[in-house]
Amino acid sequence: MEKSCNLLVHFDKGTPALANEIREALEGNDVSAKIDAMKKAIMLLLNGETLPQIFITIVRYVLPSEDHTIQKLLLLYLEIIEKTDSRGIVLPEMILICQNLMNNLQHPNEYIRGVTLRFLCRLNETEILQPLIPSVLVSLGHRHSYIRRNAILAVMAIYKVSSSQGEQLLVDAPEMIEKMLVSEQDPSAKRNAFLMLFTCAQERAVNYLLSNAERVTEWGEMLQMVALELIRSNKGEKGKYMKIIISLLNAKSATVVYECAGTLVSLTSAPTAIKAAANTYCQLLISQSDNNVKLIVLDRLNELKASHREIMVEMIMDVLRALSSPNLDIRRKTIDIALELINPRNVDEVVHTLKKEVVKTHGTEIEKNGEYRQMLVQAIHSCAIKFPEVASTVVDLLMDFLGDNNVNSALDVAVFVREIIETNPKLRVSIITRLLDTFYQIRASRVCSCALWIIGEYCLSLSEVESGIETIKQCLGELPFFTITEEGESGDMSSKPSQQLSSSVTVSSRKPAILADGTYATQSAASETAIAPPPLVQGSLSSSGNLRSLILTGDFFLGAVIACTLAKLVLRLEEVQPSKAELNKASTRALLIMVSMLQLGRSSFLPHPIDNDSNDRIVLCIRLLSNTGDEARRIWLQSCRQSFVRMLADKQFQETEEIKAKAQIFHAQPDDLIDFYHLKSRRGMSQLELEDEVQDDLKRATGEFTKDGDNSDKLNRILQLTGFSDPVYAEAYVTVHHYDIILDVTVINRTKVTFQNLCLELATMGDLKLVERPQNYTLAPESSKHIRANIKVSSTETGVIFGNIVYETSNVLERNVVVLNDIHVDIMDYISPATCSDVAFRTMWAEFEWENKVAVNTIIQDEKEFLNHIIKSTNMKCLTAPAALDGECGFLAANMYAKSVFGEDALVNVSIEKQTDGKLSGYIRIRSKTQGIALSLGDKITHKQKGGS
Repeated sequence: MEKSCNLLVHFDKGTPALANEIREALEGNDVSAKIDAMKKAIMLLLNGETLPQIFITIVRYVLPSEDHTIQKLLLLYLEIIEKTDSRGIVLPEMILICQNLMNNLQHPNEYIRGVTLRFLCRLNETEILQPLIPSVLVSLGHRHSYIRRNAILAVMAIYKVSSSQGEQLLVDAPEMIEKMLVSEQDPSAKRNAFLMLFTCAQERAVNYLLSNAERVTEWGEMLQMVALELIRSNKGEKGKYMKIIISLLNAKSATVVYECAGTLVSLTSAPTAIKAAANTYCQLLISQSDNNVKLIVLDRLNELKASHREIMVEMIMDVLRALSSPNLDIRRKTIDIALELINPRNVDEVVHTLKKEVVKTHGTEIEKNGEYRQMLVQAIHSCAIKFPEVASTVVDLLMDFLGDNNVNSALDVAVFVREIIETNPKLRVSIITRLLDTFYQIRASRVCSCALWIIGEYCLSLSEVESGIETIKQCLGELPFFTITEEGESGDMSSKPSQQLSSSVTVSSRKPAILADGTYATQSAASETAIAPPPLVQGSLSSSGNLRSLILTGDFFLGAVIACTLAKLVLRLEEVQPSKAELNKASTRALLIMVSMLQLGRSSFLPHPIDNDSNDRIVLCIRLLSNTGDEARRIWLQSCRQSFVRMLADKQFQETEEIKAKAQIFHAQPDDLIDFYHLKSRRGMSQLELEDEVQDDLKRATGEFTKDGDNSDKLNRILQLTGFSDPVYAEAYVTVHHYDIILDVTVINRTKVTFQNLCLELATMGDLKLVERPQNYTLAPESSKHIRANIKVSSTETGVIFGNIVYETSNVLERNVVVLNDIHVDIMDYISPATCSDVAFRTMWAEFEWENKVAVNTIIQDEKEFLNHIIKSTNMKCLTAPAALDGECGFLAANMYAKSVFGEDALVNVSIEKQTDGKLSGYIRIRSKTQGIALSLGDKITHKQKGGS
């Protein structure tokens, strides 16, 4: 069995020549050369070398040295060398070491004396320690505090070592240290003395603490920390210590105050005590400037919230004071804690605080201010959904941010308004009025789309419908979007965007043409130039139409949304407008806008023509207004709203189910009994199999593993590396532990010849790294050997491990090589299902630069069955709501998401369509921030999508 080592420093294996160099340097008079030689000798010893030949050299030439660095290295050398033989008896030459240590303990230099006392704390041989005890006891009364505090630690170590070995070299040590503790003035020495009593004679430490309870606040920080540790270890007598703990809550040291609050929580669950601890944490949250300290304190508050929610509810405003920190992680954690503590009594105060924070972010554009504003908007959204009575106080404020430069923040506001207007019918009129007034400020296409949907669904009265149509018309500007100008200089207008948006240029250029009846006529060739809209004046703001600017950039998806909104408004106008002339006028204007957008999309003015989906959508709206039926009216004016209501209900249901699932999670306690099944079995197992059994038992104990006796997964992880006809048969049992891959390779000699210097040579491809090279072995005929290899994983990528087995025989001088089969590391071992919001998914989808597009090629003919197969094969979570996947339409689109153990995000979009012959076609798109996960996941889907196992 290998010896334990407290220190590991890499150093190349030594050679006899290196040992001779070390000995020569130690025998010389050069101090720097001696220091280097001592360092080399120590590192060789740490790496398994014995170097018995230099011990006498060190005794003769190093022990007498007065140099402090050499003396420090000498103590390190003495700590790691073997001091006993195989029977545990101290070696005779150690008498030389004892004499040197005794001289150092009586040395006039305080440093040498002090470090020697510290060295004694790491000795376990009572035969060496016993002669040194008188010198150690003398050091307890030394005038220098450095020696006294190290002497106390030495006394404690000697007392503990001798007690553990059945001897007692210092029977009266606790009594001696207790007397010293009363008279000691140095804080460090006093702390060490109290620690000695706490460790070796706890009753004396308790008596000293209780007798000095009134003066605990005057003690030093280190002594107070040991006192708190003593209190935590004596929970059975917590009543005696409450006064001390309460007094220490007002200590000057923040460290003591933090530990004191934690001690108070661990001792009692009394409301007054928990409130005092929570108040202490909140004060630390404000007073400390270190962000790491704030995050740790927030973690403690989060733990209190889980076990003492009623008390923490009263502290919610104190917790929110942490929002003054500029760090986003602190703000995010603070908001998360506060949102779980909201109730009807404090929701007004919380929302008021969040509103003030939103206002602060409005005037200044600090780095990451937009992200903080988005967090606040989401928090207010959550408050308004849980407590609808506060919605009216925040809607007007948040709607000012619809035109925010941060698109995600503005989109969160739009989604919030869309949900509130449905769940709070009383606010509908005020929200619509405010939205129509501020619509011209919106600059983001996605926000415009959401706002237009709200206008189309919730403008119900005559004035609202007319205002909605007029607002859209003003934001689009004058029609058409471009004019036809005759060919000539205008042909270069595409390179002059400023001229394109200012006016049209007309140049005469006429050509003869032959008409259908054979006569001649003059034909004018024309080019296209965009016309800028007249400025919109809303209050004091003057700007060009936001919708027009977006459409002229080629955003025809927004154009389709505009067409649908106008169609809904005109259909609703038919119900509320008594004047047929006004109705026809509005319908004509809407049709003109739609036709103009189609004309723009099919022109050569824009670099890209209109896409087919947007074109079909706009054409559908034109046909709808040209010939409206009752069924179409019902679908457009009622079914859309009903689908949105179902979506909100499904969202609320999922949130409720998640809360229930979290509440039902069984948390195993540390002292719960674990039933180790493998201890009941008599069959022999390797170390690796034992580790896996322990992992399975832990999973059973925590409810994560329920299959008993299922060894199929274990068998799947055994890979054959060589053929049955090879002289060496090898198979590997592969275990993946997140960042590590463990290969337990079984090698069998299938011949009658002894294999010498048999070595398993491995190489990796991808982000895999072989930790250490397996050593050489001698393999007897028809015998086996287990070789273990450890490989580190640094990213989520399908890696490959390949290599060969090399060996020699006595008959053949040359080396024999057996090539091994490749081992492919499965990416599924590194990713797990995760969830994120739709906004976060779309944001990551737009930001991630790596995309892998996989064409659908499967024998499965049902869309949902294929989706479920992909979800199971990729170990991902479907973000698309089940309600959105109901029904049969021949088309299916869904988003999936997963995270890797390295924190990487994996996004997948599945878009499939059923063809007329019943087969499925479409694409699966994978996006990620790194290339490895996108390619590896694509390969996995390509392999699995056909429906195979």
